[in-house]
Amino acid sequence: MADPSSYRPRPGDVPDSPGVYRFRDEHRRVIYVGKAKSLRQRLANYFQDLANLHPRTRTMVTTAASVEWTVVSTEVEALQLEYSWIKEYDPRFNVKYRDDKSYPYLAVTMNEQFPRVQVMRGHKKKGVRYFGPYGHAWAIRDTVDLLLRVFPVRTCSAGVFKNATRTGRPCLLGYIDKCSAPCVGRITPEDHRELAEEFCDFMAGRTGTYLRRLENQMMEAAEEMEYERAARLRDDIGALKKAMEKNAVVLADATDADLIAVAEDELEAAVQIFHVRGGRVRGQRGWVTDKVEDVTTGALVEHALQQLYGEESGDAVPKEVLVPALPEPVEPVQEWLTGRRGANVSLRIPQRGDKKALMETVQRNAQQSLALHKTRRASDLTTRSRALEEIAEALGLDSAPLRIECYDISHLQGDDVVASMVVFEDGLQRKSEYRRFQIKGFAGQDDVRSMHEVISRRFRRYLAEKERTGEWADGPGTGTDGPGVETEGTLGGAETITQAITEALPDTLKDDDGRPRKFAYPPQLVVVDGGQPQVAAAQRALDELGIDDIAVCGLAKRLEEVWVPGEDDPVVLPRTSEGLYLLQRVRDEAHRFAITYQRTKRAKRFRAGPLDDVPGLGETRKQALIKHFGSVKKLRSATIEQIQEVPGIGRKTAETIAVALAQAAPAAPAVNTATGEIIEDEEPGTTGGFSGEPVTAGVPDERRGQET
Repeated sequence: MADPSSYRPRPGDVPDSPGVYRFRDEHRRVIYVGKAKSLRQRLANYFQDLANLHPRTRTMVTTAASVEWTVVSTEVEALQLEYSWIKEYDPRFNVKYRDDKSYPYLAVTMNEQFPRVQVMRGHKKKGVRYFGPYGHAWAIRDTVDLLLRVFPVRTCSAGVFKNATRTGRPCLLGYIDKCSAPCVGRITPEDHRELAEEFCDFMAGRTGTYLRRLENQMMEAAEEMEYERAARLRDDIGALKKAMEKNAVVLADATDADLIAVAEDELEAAVQIFHVRGGRVRGQRGWVTDKVEDVTTGALVEHALQQLYGEESGDAVPKEVLVPALPEPVEPVQEWLTGRRGANVSLRIPQRGDKKALMETVQRNAQQSLALHKTRRASDLTTRSRALEEIAEALGLDSAPLRIECYDISHLQGDDVVASMVVFEDGLQRKSEYRRFQIKGFAGQDDVRSMHEVISRRFRRYLAEKERTGEWADGPGTGTDGPGVETEGTLGGAETITQAITEALPDTLKDDDGRPRKFAYPPQLVVVDGGQPQVAAAQRALDELGIDDIAVCGLAKRLEEVWVPGEDDPVVLPRTSEGLYLLQRVRDEAHRFAITYQRTKRAKRFRAGPLDDVPGLGETRKQALIKHFGSVKKLRSATIEQIQEVPGIGRKTAETIAVALAQAAPAAPAVNTATGEIIEDEEPGTTGGFSGEPVTAGVPDERRGQET
């Protein structure tokens, strides 16, 4: 635990101007990012008597080992830089909203020749119209199924579309009139795009005009005694009204707004967002966060706004945002939202009428979400805590191993030997910390020697990081007027915050970037997949490096025994032990990660061929050569002039290809191991010798040797 006075900057060093500050721990990892209207006044609040600080703030300042800051011109720039740094560094003491799922959107790919309606998740793509988010994918599919009757837009994948175009036969939806079948030319690209635009207009809330037009067409058809057409229009109107009923009108004035509600207690907070477009609720989402800092409701709202609109622009930011409490101060946040939208955005608290009533509904959803989360997490936290305590007790550790690293070796009969390192922190996967290794010190199959090499390489890098950051010398710090104080905390010659970030990034990423380095942080426990020999190899590697404060154990697969160094007998945990279950999860994850990497390397090796050795020849030109000649065998017999006929191949490249193929031995014939038949590589449509490997590469693993 650090003493905040050891890195407290002198009051005269801190500027009395807007800016963003960062607290770093002893490993130079950024643990907290904040902004302030006055850096001097804000930072002074952290360096008062610890008894007067909020418990979470006290934990943060005692965990930190240094503080630094960057001066900006305005509070809006401070808000923008704070968001950028929180996203980049992922500080442990900042509010981070956790979402347990990726919300689906109804998307229309207007960037394609024939726009497609589909369910999409993840990052938004340029040229795609999005509606939502929805709580469930099935809700989108139900809505689309109703609307396809009226707007028969394409919904098939690219593969299905190409196959229908090739065969001249549409899919089932084309036969039942739920697709206009542009794949077979039933509708022109222009008419299909217009149909997709009408679909988007209807989903955007412009429903009244279209419904009235259909009703007029229905009446005209009835007057002309075209009763079948009138009945079809009547059913279309019914389908549209049924789809509209799924999103009831909640605001009569056709408002576009987002409503944000917060439910909180001393430890956690839940945020619920309702997206209202055209007066109808078009989507809903929710987040939960630990209150790792002393934060007000207004600050929680500000963090939610940053996460919600930090990557959005244009119409994705609504005209009106309704919140339970305003950030303090509100003007920079409102100005930032206006900049994201490109037009004025109203940020306010609803006081009366329909909007206040809807906000109460959103608030009830937030309270229910928080209650459900606490119910689920109580069991989860208890289980993980008990598992870590059982491991500590079984291995005789002084404290629970909050960071566990597990290593596994994988190969196929001694080929493509690789290793994996997976990390669990507080009993949960930390996938950003996973690492992969290729065994370089020797060739062949020797799991014990491989384990020794991997552990040595990993902790040699850790020691190098410690030495590079000066942890063995004077400790962390970049300033000259006090430990850990960066006195050059201004924009320098940059005129805007964007320029400052751009200019700072290269140096930041090289050294003290605050993000986790590859091997900078030591675990409390190293777990190896194996028994006594592997454990002894891991311990020997640590001893050779002089590391004596990291525990080592191994988990053998056969009887799930836990082995520790220097012991002739294993530690046997009960089969119902939560500690054993956690170790199994860690070991299995390491095995999965290792074998996935090994299979990837093996697949690349099997796909290797003589063209891979040609310098400067990329995948596109390789495929062009094979497509032009049909096989490597025919390419090998071609002249330089014939090779030059392939688009993108010049004289020099053609000569290089000819030399490489002449020096390479002819590929072994492909053999079907089921029938013994030799497959000729001159068969039309095949690449033949391009792979350079027999068909046995595709034989199941149990017929070629077992992976480990």
